[in-house]
Amino acid sequence: MLTSADKRAAFKKLHESGCFIIPNPFDVGSAKALQHLGFKALASTSAGFAWTLGKADNHVTVDDVCDHLTAICAAVDIPVNADFEDGFAHEPDKVAVNVARAVKTGVAGLSIEDYTGDSAKPLFDRALAVDRIKAARQAIDADNSGVLLTGRCEAFLRGQKDLSLVIDRLTAYAEAGADCLYAPGIATAEEISTVVKAVHPKPVNLLVGTGPSLQEASALGVRRISIGASLARMAWAGFMKASKEMAEKGTFGEFANGHSGGELNKMFS
Repeated sequence: MLTSADKRAAFKKLHESGCFIIPNPFDVGSAKALQHLGFKALASTSAGFAWTLGKADNHVTVDDVCDHLTAICAAVDIPVNADFEDGFAHEPDKVAVNVARAVKTGVAGLSIEDYTGDSAKPLFDRALAVDRIKAARQAIDADNSGVLLTGRCEAFLRGQKDLSLVIDRLTAYAEAGADCLYAPGIATAEEISTVVKAVHPKPVNLLVGTGPSLQEASALGVRRISIGASLARMAWAGFMKASKEMAEKGTFGEFANGHSGGELNKMFS
């Protein structure tokens, strides 16, 4: 097994040039499978993990998440980036405490978002959002961990499609110590390239559902592509389709589309 320091060094190297996909497993098995397929790094998914616990996204505890991150980091020999939501606190000092806990799980990187959890006022005030990134940076640097910090602006995901606001916040997060910038929800080539150019030379993470390919995103200057809860949703799609067939028809035809148990056993052996 590689050490956490080895994984963190490899993760930073990935951000120096080119563009890579950082898929989002939702449990240890899916993490191991993605490593088996040759991916160079992984990222957790808050929603995908929450669903494994029978909870909605943003309804898990920091204890749940740290246990989850510890298990995934121990299971694979590649870097893991944590979707650390809002740091599980509003106040910067409490964010710092929780980030320090996340660092101890073995993660190579983590992200802090500016979503308040309140749909009436979805984004933290700019000054507070910046202070939260500064607090996360200080917690990471306290023991020279080398964990890569991503600053996230949630504006587009929360209905505030103001690109100037996004760029203003991302540049402020970079100045506050973020190593990588992320604005989930930007999707057009113009939006993506505008953000990439505005925060250069900081690397940009792009959330992709059915959007640009790896090659297209690379051409726009994107450094890292994540997919959020998409793999978890695909897994649930198969589960729900087969379960509904049993419940509604009493038949079992969907099982013919299942992945080979023998192949899974071979992969995990």
